[in-house]
Amino acid sequence: MATQDELKQAVARAARDYVADRLPVGGILGVGTGSTANFFIDELAAIKDRIGGTVASSEATAKRLAGHGIRVLDLNDVDVMGIYVDGADEIDHGLALVKGGGGALTREKIVAAVADVFVCICDASKRVQTMGRFPLPVEVIPMARAYVGRELAKLGGQPKLREGMVTDNGNLILDVHGLAITDPAGLEDRINQIVGVVTNGLFARRGADVLLLATADGVQTHAR
Repeated sequence: MATQDELKQAVARAARDYVADRLPVGGILGVGTGSTANFFIDELAAIKDRIGGTVASSEATAKRLAGHGIRVLDLNDVDVMGIYVDGADEIDHGLALVKGGGGALTREKIVAAVADVFVCICDASKRVQTMGRFPLPVEVIPMARAYVGRELAKLGGQPKLREGMVTDNGNLILDVHGLAITDPAGLEDRINQIVGVVTNGLFARRGADVLLLATADGVQTHAR
């Protein structure tokens, strides 16, 4: 039986092939953050000469891309991005996601918003009927931490400060436990309306367009 790392490797190769087939030569590629995204970055090295540049969703991703000699651009200098590839902490059957386990949710959400196509790559353990088992990350302005925590509790969750974590944007993360997310888009909107929230880890208004899912029987492709 394949290990989780072997599944991540398989879906990273599938994502590399997807990009090679669909991104125009010289096109701009958005790249996510996390363990599966790291496998994808390592696979990108083989096709880097056909990529015009990349936009990284975190400082860690930018460093890994640069380590392979892959050009990294500032998003403000990019008008068109063909594809964004990133992992997920959870994904439902409507291709809404929970992201932010690595703490890069805000930049990930920004890059996903710019991309024409958002490709999610993950293994089958991340596919769920109802999201919420994985705590929902919420990035908050530091001075609003306690207030936002009280407001999140009113929504039925149990927010906990992620100790020792400061985002690339200089903010804090509250991980909200105990939610059963039956209306991802609605909950995304409600949380984002709380003053002091930068954004939350629900990617429902801008979910994935394509899911490459690594299973024991191979990589499956699902699309909206």
